[in-house]
Amino acid sequence: MAKADNGKQERIDPTWPKVPEGEHPVSELAADRQGALSPFGDVTFPLESVPYVHPETEINR
Repeated sequence: MAKADNGKQERIDPTWPKVPEGEHPVSELAADRQGALSPFGDVTFPLESVPYVHPETEINR
């Protein structure tokens, strides 16, 4: 049977941000609504016009 490693292992995440004493690191976004935020930013839907132009294939003959 193998022996357990008795050496003390560092249990603190090395990527955790360092902040001044008494402060708390923010690990989440602060938002005015619950749920996922829109990937389009502050856009109100439905839009009056859509800024999309469908590509057309031109065949060279």
